[in-house]
Amino acid sequence: MNDSPPSMAAEFGMVAAWTADVAADLGPSCHIPAGCRGSGSPGALRWFLNQLAVSAGETFLDIGAGVGGPAAFAAHESGVCPVLTDPEAGACLAAQQLFGLPAVQAGTKLPIATGSVGVGWSLGVLCTVTDQAAYLVELHRVLRPDARFGLLIYTASHPGRLHHRQPEGNTFLTEGRLADLLTTASLRVRTSGRSDDFTAAPSAWLEATAQVEAELERRHGNDPTWQTAAEQTTRMSQLIKTGEVAGSLLVVAPT
Repeated sequence: MNDSPPSMAAEFGMVAAWTADVAADLGPSCHIPAGCRGSGSPGALRWFLNQLAVSAGETFLDIGAGVGGPAAFAAHESGVCPVLTDPEAGACLAAQQLFGLPAVQAGTKLPIATGSVGVGWSLGVLCTVTDQAAYLVELHRVLRPDARFGLLIYTASHPGRLHHRQPEGNTFLTEGRLADLLTTASLRVRTSGRSDDFTAAPSAWLEATAQVEAELERRHGNDPTWQTAAEQTTRMSQLIKTGEVAGSLLVVAPT
């Protein structure tokens, strides 16, 4: 089901469960910001929803959904009905407990019928997948011919220079290599944007996120699992801050 290295299992499994517990204790204003940690700003998520042209009541697939914050944001903003998948059992349970969203534990192989998905997204997932080509082919398999699907993908201009500084288990593509893989998977880009095109989250969102971070540190700061996940997050943040890794927002469709 899941062959993630221990550092990624820590970040997306146990820490996901801890995050849901902390957010639940801190109250509703912290739920979605906590669940969106590392998965995109409100501005980027709204851009996706606008470009995807979602409709209220529409089933919305989130692949690699983590704690489920972006899916809950989509439901709140546009009235879609999210269905989540994630390779980590802890993340699936967290999404169910915090947001009441249906979540299925699944990795690259999706338990979804061929040609059944009309809309959805997968945010920051591709760089964590071992077989990236197979992941995109599987995405194409489940999409309807008229589907539109959002991808937040982190790319690097010079992946070979990152070496030990990149988070364990992550493989960053160049934009050229990404384009090749999308073509091979018969996916075309309908529109695109960049993560850094969007302003920072509003102060209330940032304050809620900071509350959650502080409480996680207070409760679990001495736990090696937390320390491993925090190191992963720090490495990724530094690469984005220096511009060595950048987030591309793509809306794709089957060709």
